[in-house]
Amino acid sequence: MPFIKVITPDEATGKLASLYQLVGGPGGQVDQVLQAHSLRPHTLEGHMALYKSVLHHRGNKLEVWFLEAIGVLVSRLNGCQYCDRHHTAGLEGLMKKEGLDFPAYDQSLRQNPPGAPFSQKQQAALEYVIKLTRSPGAIQEVDIDHLRKQGFSDGEILEINQVTAYFAYANRSVSGLGVSIEGEVLGLSPHSGDGREAWQHD
Repeated sequence: MPFIKVITPDEATGKLASLYQLVGGPGGQVDQVLQAHSLRPHTLEGHMALYKSVLHHRGNKLEVWFLEAIGVLVSRLNGCQYCDRHHTAGLEGLMKKEGLDFPAYDQSLRQNPPGAPFSQKQQAALEYVIKLTRSPGAIQEVDIDHLRKQGFSDGEILEINQVTAYFAYANRSVSGLGVSIEGEVLGLSPHSGDGREAWQHD
């Protein structure tokens, strides 16, 4: 359990109970990263809205598996075992659906910087991700220009930036509150879609 008090799904009432129903995975599992928000349900709402927007919105153009790979890389750089294990499992499932060689990509994500089988274009994005994670104040316009020269549109650069930034937030939320992987089924994620219907709120 986290270092702070948590209201479990069995104990939840009112708005929190409704939110738990929305975020529950197969079998009703509510991941502990989400239960950690239970004392302030509005932050759970915000967390899930951000998560679904940056990773699972139909308006995104980059492949979901590549966005997930960014999340794995950021989590490893930040030493967040919880997010690393969850999203590595999710990445494996996405890659199997695409017929990609997950072990080779996974091994590459453990290198600094990642190389093949990521394309040169993807490697450029991952180098930006590493710099933004480790030294955000060092990012300059030349870094963005380099991504443009590799063929990324500004909208796609924004997607890369937002996934990197989201995982910085998630990693610190998890690590800072002592959220544990114990007892969770790994790799579950919400259905893709825009998420607006489920996450509209006052």
